[in-house]
Amino acid sequence: MTLQVFDKIISDRGSRYAVSGGPARNRAEAEALLAELRSNKRFAKATHNTWAAILSGEGVKDDDGESGAAQIILQMLERAGLNDHIVIVTRWYGGKHLGGDRFRHVVDAVRHYLTERRA
Repeated sequence: MTLQVFDKIISDRGSRYAVSGGPARNRAEAEALLAELRSNKRFAKATHNTWAAILSGEGVKDDDGESGAAQIILQMLERAGLNDHIVIVTRWYGGKHLGGDRFRHVVDAVRHYLTERRA
């Protein structure tokens, strides 16, 4: 499995963001990519590893405490037609609430992934 990681792409008021992803045909492969990401101590200590995937035509997602963020990722994957692929947005909380800006950062992170990923 190939996990692509784009680290330190967004910084706002102390919070830092990364985006990762890779091909996953089923829930087990998606979980394996999440485990691979979390095997990196830095990502294991992140505040949130929010993710979504379209697996065999079915959308699956997990906010990991970042309420509503996984739905945004899933909608962007659907619009991009990216099936059998997981995208994970990681956030390290910086101590200041971002309000609605956190959703803008999720969108920007997913856009970055969709633009930069290897096909």
